[in-house]
Amino acid sequence: MTGVEVLVPLFFFVFLGAVIIVPIWLKERTRQSAHKLISQAIEKGEKIDPELIASLSDPKPKRPDRARSTLGSAVIMLALSIALTASAFFTGDFDPTGHSWGGQMTGAAILGALGVAFLILAIVDYSSKPKNSAVAPGNSNEA
Repeated sequence: MTGVEVLVPLFFFVFLGAVIIVPIWLKERTRQSAHKLISQAIEKGEKIDPELIASLSDPKPKRPDRARSTLGSAVIMLALSIALTASAFFTGDFDPTGHSWGGQMTGAAILGALGVAFLILAIVDYSSKPKNSAVAPGNSNEA
């Protein structure tokens, strides 16, 4: 057994750990530097905006519009499915007798199914979205 059989799985797990740990570490480092900057400003007696302190102490980040991102994913998946189907048609892989389910058409079917699933999820997300427009985002009276 050579060292390559050992190094390949080792590199995979090191890469996987780095992909998971490095963003968490960078986010925490940024947060610590922001708190350090605020504490230095307080020590110097400078006035600090209360919104800045609230945004740094808020543990929950603002969630992006999930329905909009889901709809974007649906559009991309459906466009890729259509593109693969057109590519199969123009390259001769498309067979209307039903024997074309190999190669490009399999990928097109999978992407199309995912696109339809994302589209249904986006419709459900839009329909379950709260319709309360009296309270502007970020101006809720929650304690």
